Amino acid sequence: MTTDPAAVLRALHVPGKPLILPNAWDAASAVAVQEAGFPAVATGSAAVAQVLGYEDHEATPAAEMLAAVARVVRVVDVPVTADMERGYGLEPAELVERLLATGVVGCNLEDSDPRSGELIEAGRQADFLAEVRAAAGQALVINARVDAYIRGEPGEAVHRARRYLEAGADCVYPIGLAAEAGIEALVAEVGGPVNILFRPGAPTLERLAELGVARVSYGHGLHEAAHAYAVRMIQAVAEGRDPYQIR
Repeated sequence: MTTDPAAVLRALHVPGKPLILPNAWDAASAVAVQEAGFPAVATGSAAVAQVLGYEDHEATPAAEMLAAVARVVRVVDVPVTADMERGYGLEPAELVERLLATGVVGCNLEDSDPRSGELIEAGRQADFLAEVRAAAGQALVINARVDAYIRGEPGEAVHRARRYLEAGADCVYPIGLAAEAGIEALVAEVGGPVNILFRPGAPTLERLAELGVARVSYGHGLHEAAHAYAVRMIQAVAEGRDPYQIR
């Protein structure tokens, strides 16, 4: 059995037996994920940004995001993959060098401009991913996010997913795709591992496995729910009520 954490993480992407990743937002939540028995930990950029006091969409300085990721790696023994949006303005070689320095063995990279929200031309994104792969070798598991569904261009999804896999991505992440028929069709057409975001209204984990999904992540959903609960507790204190009775 391999002890290379990148190889371990890569091998966990099995169509029909998906890797489940309840995304962490700090060291404490990462420990909770590991203690619950999950074989890997993933960070979520939106949640980490909020914890650090920034907006999502690369408003967090790269150094702060990388430091947060390094703290997650430090407290767990399982492979860690980090959501790096589109690289925080770093060139591929520097991005890889700084990622590997944190100890992570995987990353998410998205294909829309974090500031304008526009989709980046597919060939340009494929070239970017190929450069990341060339710099990393097999030391990083690349999860290529496909933003076609959330940017109103669903017809682009299969083409982009194929291009990214050809460029060296290990898995593709069509964020926003939740319909069973659409998931089933995309899994059949792209010819590689597919990551689906679990959210209210999405198929069950059992059904996603049946559809051939290889990875399921939760994005910022768990942090959003935990934060909302904390807000209700704090408001209860402000109103003189017992916060521990909040449900």
